[in-house]
Amino acid sequence: MPRKLREAPAERVFIDTNLFLRYLTNDQPEHADQVEKLLRRAAAGKVTLVTHVLVIAEIVWTLSSFYKLSREDIRDKIVAILNTDGIVIENANLILQAALTFADRNVDFIDAYTAAWCAAHAVPTVCTFDQAHFKRLLGVEPKLPSAI
Repeated sequence: MPRKLREAPAERVFIDTNLFLRYLTNDQPEHADQVEKLLRRAAAGKVTLVTHVLVIAEIVWTLSSFYKLSREDIRDKIVAILNTDGIVIENANLILQAALTFADRNVDFIDAYTAAWCAAHAVPTVCTFDQAHFKRLLGVEPKLPSAI
């Protein structure tokens, strides 16, 4: 019986914020089309796209501040990214939790991610002057520096 040849692993390529933004907003249709083709290649296993939480945070900030999208629309776009075949994102579970919290509890995405990260790493206390946001987050207790 002939031996089956192994396929080479797909090339890993970092995907930056601006590609996601062009695709999600379609504000530059030529760029959006290029990104769509890349996403199709990733979904087909021809390339593996990788990114990290800082890119997601920049997407959230840009969609909120520049494009003025609602928290719910932003959450939905982040969830769509997380569920896209061919994209690998470190700590995707924490990003998902942060996206849901960002929309549901009206807090900054970074604060929501920080709370999710702290809970996942057994860090129950956040030392911060930003008491208002962190008091709305589950799983962490905000404290002022003077209370530590």
